Amino acid sequence: MHTVLHDILENAAARYPDSPALRSRNGALTYAELNGASVRAAARLREEGLGRGDRVVITVDDAQGIGIVLVAYAASRLGAAFSVLHEQVRGEPLRHVLSDCAPKILVCDDDAVQEDAAHHDTRFLHLSTLTRAALAPRAATVPQPRAPGPLPVDPVSLIYTSGTTALPKAVVSTHQQVLFAATAIQQCLRYRESDVIFCPLPLCFDYGLYQAYLAALSGACLYLGTSAEAGPPLLRSLTSTGASVLPAVPSVAERLSWLLRRSRGRPESLRLLTNTGAALAESTMAELRAGLPGLRIQVMYGLTECKRAAIMPVDGDQDRPGSCGVPLPGTEVLVIGDDGERLAPGEVGQFVVRGPHVMAGYWRRPDLTAERFPRTDGLFPELRTGDYGWLDEEGYLYFSGRRDDLYKERGFRISTIEVEAAARKVPGVVSAAVLPPTGDRPAVLAVTGELTGDEVRRRMPRHIEAFKVPRRCVNLPELPVNGNGKIDRKRLAFLIQEPAEGSTPAG
Repeated sequence: MHTVLHDILENAAARYPDSPALRSRNGALTYAELNGASVRAAARLREEGLGRGDRVVITVDDAQGIGIVLVAYAASRLGAAFSVLHEQVRGEPLRHVLSDCAPKILVCDDDAVQEDAAHHDTRFLHLSTLTRAALAPRAATVPQPRAPGPLPVDPVSLIYTSGTTALPKAVVSTHQQVLFAATAIQQCLRYRESDVIFCPLPLCFDYGLYQAYLAALSGACLYLGTSAEAGPPLLRSLTSTGASVLPAVPSVAERLSWLLRRSRGRPESLRLLTNTGAALAESTMAELRAGLPGLRIQVMYGLTECKRAAIMPVDGDQDRPGSCGVPLPGTEVLVIGDDGERLAPGEVGQFVVRGPHVMAGYWRRPDLTAERFPRTDGLFPELRTGDYGWLDEEGYLYFSGRRDDLYKERGFRISTIEVEAAARKVPGVVSAAVLPPTGDRPAVLAVTGELTGDEVRRRMPRHIEAFKVPRRCVNLPELPVNGNGKIDRKRLAFLIQEPAEGSTPAG
């Protein structure tokens, strides 16, 4: 029975000792090797003073994914909580994290941050040194520490996420919350022991990190790809690794679709693509299925605060276009109005998520925790998501937009999700993103593809009401994305500040 996070690795090592667990361009480990290495890594971290209730922060580039997974399981063994940061978290953002969570150890290979660590009374440890020691061929397996182990209710990870505030906040997850979420997701996705999961996502993104847990639960092999391998060489990367599962965000799925249209090569072993982070365009899914007839697709909806809220049955989007699925087994999603009362099917309101996967709250943010995670039944906290949509009679979710994605213009309430979907339906448009109006600036639509902004605007009324078409549309070579592969709207706003091609006001 899995009660704490490293139990899933112990179980996988017992069931699939010689099966490949992790692969990357820098090496490979079987489940037995990964398990033993995590024990040795835990012993090394214990020597550095890490213990139950402490925190350890890891910030390294995506080429060191095996080391990140090692530290995560090692921290679990010691009863410590780990936090994985993007490699570009430096300067003031890093100092904020060090001050906020007060880690015992900072694991990093960038010597430039040692001064920041020392200033916050945090030990500095090179990940490369830790990894080499844990993976040494003749290294002995160190006995488990005799100190009391973690309880299922103890925190195991802190995931820093952006929000409406200037500095990121950390979502706290306990062992039992992580295990429930991972097990429920695996129940829906059904990864197989024979699968090779090609993960192009950074492990600071929980969607990427959870691939390690799903692999251990199923006995699959996780290939930790880099951003370079997920770029123009994506088709070649999928083929050379024998990938059968691709966890994607829209930018990755769109890139794969684009490559399939321009190449004769086909990753024939790819059987399943999952998507979250933002809605995947129907046109992109159609192109993927046309290019890979054996590919199945599962769209999902989730938030860091509950990991995953809903998952669509395999290819369920073909029967219910626009839906993001049904709640995970053992969980519930409600829709409430502004007065907090539950709404009937078909009525648009705020999604509220309930269940054992709803995370413990925000680290050292009691006011925000009470606002977003109110307890109404004395058992599980609710998660008031700030996301809006509706449920149909059979319990399928339809996402309208996040609180910040809904805006009013010319007296009408408009969803950026709806506008972006309509733009992508215009032949010649590859991707699209809307910036809601701010101050004196009206809403702006940014697109990539073959058409000018004015041509896109003229054709969009075939797919959406004319009054919802933004007055300005610009064509860009590509849409900027952040480290998680999501649209970087701050960067996009900067790029469109100057008048650009296709910005003629509507007549």
